[in-house]
Amino acid sequence: MTIEIKVPALGESVTEATVGQWFKKPGETVKVDEPLVELETEKVTVEVPAPAAGVLADIKVEAGATVGIGSVLGSIAEGAGAAAQPAKPAAQPAKPAAPQPTAAAPARAPEPAPPKAAAPSGNGGMPPSPSARRIMEEEGIAEAEVQGSGRRGQILKEDALAAASRAAPPAGAAQGGQSAALAPMATPPVPVTQLRAPSPPNDAAREERVRMTRLRQTIARRLKDAQNTAAMLTTFNDVDMSAIMKLRTEYKDLFEKRHHVRLGFMGFFVKACIQALREIPAVNAEIDGEDVVYKNYYHIGVAVSTDRGLVVPVIREADRMSLAEIEMAIGDFGRRARDGKLSIEEMQGGTFSITNGGVFGSLLSTPILNAPQSGILGMHRIEERPVVKDGQIVARPMMNLALSYDHRMVDGRDAVTFLVRVKECLEDPQRFILDL
Repeated sequence: MTIEIKVPALGESVTEATVGQWFKKPGETVKVDEPLVELETEKVTVEVPAPAAGVLADIKVEAGATVGIGSVLGSIAEGAGAAAQPAKPAAQPAKPAAPQPTAAAPARAPEPAPPKAAAPSGNGGMPPSPSARRIMEEEGIAEAEVQGSGRRGQILKEDALAAASRAAPPAGAAQGGQSAALAPMATPPVPVTQLRAPSPPNDAAREERVRMTRLRQTIARRLKDAQNTAAMLTTFNDVDMSAIMKLRTEYKDLFEKRHHVRLGFMGFFVKACIQALREIPAVNAEIDGEDVVYKNYYHIGVAVSTDRGLVVPVIREADRMSLAEIEMAIGDFGRRARDGKLSIEEMQGGTFSITNGGVFGSLLSTPILNAPQSGILGMHRIEERPVVKDGQIVARPMMNLALSYDHRMVDGRDAVTFLVRVKECLEDPQRFILDL
């Protein structure tokens, strides 16, 4: 019996997807619910599981094609056994023993031992990325010699480059197994008159053209739409992180022991932003045509970077959550975002967003709005700076903050006040602990 593999429902407003990579080839055995193919939508990447156990009979849609909901991707021969194993060759008659060499006949040289098989790679059956495959082919590196670090063990470009650097002989090593002392003498230098400039390299041959993923296309379109629609403006402030860092140092071990989650910085920023949003509701609102929609709830989006692009899962009802619950939600989102396990619903409905470029070393930036939201807070790296405290110049761990906002909705005074409230809460954490 043949079972069709169809494109599942992918969430509200999602009508099509792009076929990514197939994890199985026709004729290979599959288990029920085993991932078969990857689909890229505008917001997430999903894996289509096998609807039944058997053998992948055929693939009807190749990677790169666009498919709609319910389209047939391939089929499974249900209940079929594993692909037939090649028959073992018939036992050959034993060869007669070779005659022992006599004094008149020279002894036969021993045959070289067969080469050792390369250690199996840890790529879990995933094909290498196109750029990694090209590097491996150019360098003559087998897949079994490379340990993949990508999702599901896929070999990425950096893995192939690392393997190539390990395989390259050290600079200055003698060729042909000769020692430096036995290396042939260098040839005499070529007269300057005979030197010729090298021919210019072919730039096109050194380029790599890769189709944008559907997620990257969506990110590009949404960011440009936000620039074209909103009257974006950014205001800045800085915050002394001494109090937060001291609090973390004193209680991080007890916090982790009690709640089984690490105490990070993002939870404090979510709490501080909620306090400021309550005071400045315009930053938590959005424009819908000629109406202003004030959100009397706080769904905070937290930007997470993945190898496929930036995604913004939403912490719903964040104002009703404890610091530990917020940290647990952020940690869960981060893990599932990197594994491509976030659902579309988890990235919709946010009222305000926070992005942290500081984890990559950013000192200052102007974040772009996550439309249709009216505000987004940018965090940056913490660094020691000289500041004046009580008339004395002292070193303090300072962070730059940036609030990008839609000036159609938020006045400059409200934007500045919002940042000041966030700064006050972070420099005096008791304010939001006591709801002040």
